[in-house]
Amino acid sequence: MTITPGPLLQAVNSPEDLKKIPMEKMNEFCEELRQFIIDVVSVHGGHFAASLGVVELTAALHYVYNTPYDQLVWDVGHQAYGHKIITGRKDSFETNRKYGGLSGFPKRTESEYDTFGVGHSSTSISAALGMAMAAKYKREKDRKVVAVIGDGAMTAGMAFEAMNHAGVANTDMLIILNDNGIGIDPNVGALKEYLTDITISPTYNKIKDDVWNALGKLPVGKSFTRAMAHKLTEGIKGMVSSSSNLFEALKLRYFGPIDGHNISKLVDTLNDLKDIPGPKLLHIITTKGKGYSLAEKDQTKWHAPGLFDKVTGEIYKKKFDTPQPPKYQDVFGKTIIELAKKNEKIFGVTPAMPSGSSLKYMMEEMPDRAFDVGICEQHAATLSAGMATQGLKVYCNIYSSFMQRAYDQVVHDIAIQKLPVVLCLDRAGAGRR
Repeated sequence: MTITPGPLLQAVNSPEDLKKIPMEKMNEFCEELRQFIIDVVSVHGGHFAASLGVVELTAALHYVYNTPYDQLVWDVGHQAYGHKIITGRKDSFETNRKYGGLSGFPKRTESEYDTFGVGHSSTSISAALGMAMAAKYKREKDRKVVAVIGDGAMTAGMAFEAMNHAGVANTDMLIILNDNGIGIDPNVGALKEYLTDITISPTYNKIKDDVWNALGKLPVGKSFTRAMAHKLTEGIKGMVSSSSNLFEALKLRYFGPIDGHNISKLVDTLNDLKDIPGPKLLHIITTKGKGYSLAEKDQTKWHAPGLFDKVTGEIYKKKFDTPQPPKYQDVFGKTIIELAKKNEKIFGVTPAMPSGSSLKYMMEEMPDRAFDVGICEQHAATLSAGMATQGLKVYCNIYSSFMQRAYDQVVHDIAIQKLPVVLCLDRAGAGRR
C-alpha cells in the first residue's frame, strides 16, 4: 500500500525545501506531516504518539536552523519521525523498523542529519554540550547546537549532570524541554510538580506577556528590548514563584513556557534565541499524541500501539488458532501482589516502566509498597539496595535492554554487599549463536 503525502509535504525532501514554504502555510504543512505519520504508522507500525506531539517543533527547528551544519540532537529517539521525513527519508519512511529499512531512532550512519544515535533517553544534553564545546574550540562561532529533551527524559540524573556542566562550560547551546507530562507512563517526582508550578502560574505568565508586549512598542533597538525584557521577567519569576529558579540556579537562561503547537510563535522564539549567546533552556508545552484524539486521551496505550485502523481506532490484535497464555509480565504483576499479601516485607521498584513490567497492578493496590522512580535505572538499583539493608525484600523491575545503565550499581551496591534484591529483567531472553 503506497501512502501519498499532501502537496506541501510532497515537495519537501530537505530542510532547504521546507524553508521555501511561506510562513502563512506552515500550519497546513504541519497538518500534512502529522497526517502522513498517522497514515504510515497505522499501516506499518512503530512508535506513534511522541512524534505527533513535536510536529510543530520539528518543522520550526528545520525552518530556523541551518541543519545539518547546525547540530540537532533528539532525546528520546522516538520523537524523531517528523525529523526523518523532513530530512530526505519521506519516500523510505514505510520501511521504518523493518529489516533493511530505516532505523526506528536517529542513527549517525543513516543520515548526516542524525547527529547522535538515540535508543534510550536522557543523553541529548550531554551530547549537545560536547558538540558545542567542540564548536567553541574549533572557533565555529556560527554553528548552533540544540538538544530536544522530552517524553520523560528530563527525570534522569544524567540530564542534570549535563545541565550542571553546561552552566559553567559557557558554550552557546539551546536546550528545548518538551514538556508533555509523560514518557511511556505519566511522569513522576518533584520535577513534574516543579514544571507544573511554572506552567500554571497565571500571575507570572500574565505579567511576562504584558512586559514583552509593552517593550515591543518602545522605539529602541531589538537587542536592548530583549535584554530589558529578560531582566524584568527574571525579577518577576523571583517575586511570584519561589520554585522557578531551578534552571537559572544551574546558570541556564530560562525562557518560557510557550505553546509548543504554535508554529509561528516557535519560529519567532527560535530566531530570537539564536542571537542570544551562552547556555539557554526553552520550555515548551505540548500534547503527546497531538492531532489524533484517541492518542491524546490515552497516551500510554498509543505510545507504540502496533497496527491500527486510523478511522475507528481499532488496534489490530494478533489472531491465534488456539488460546494463548497470559503475558509473562502480567503473571509477574499478579503474582507479586499475592506474595506481598503474605509477606509485608515485599516491595516493588521500577524505573518508569510500571505498565511494561506490570508493576502498575501493585502500585494501584499497594501504593505504599510499589514505586515508579522515573527514568533512573541507577537510582532504582541502589534505592532497592538501601531498602534491602533494612530487611525489606525488594523486587526491582527493569527492562533488560535498560539494565546496562545500572550494571555498576548492581555489582557495587547489591552484589558485593550480598544484599537480597531480586532483579526482574523484563523482556530478557536467551538464544543460540
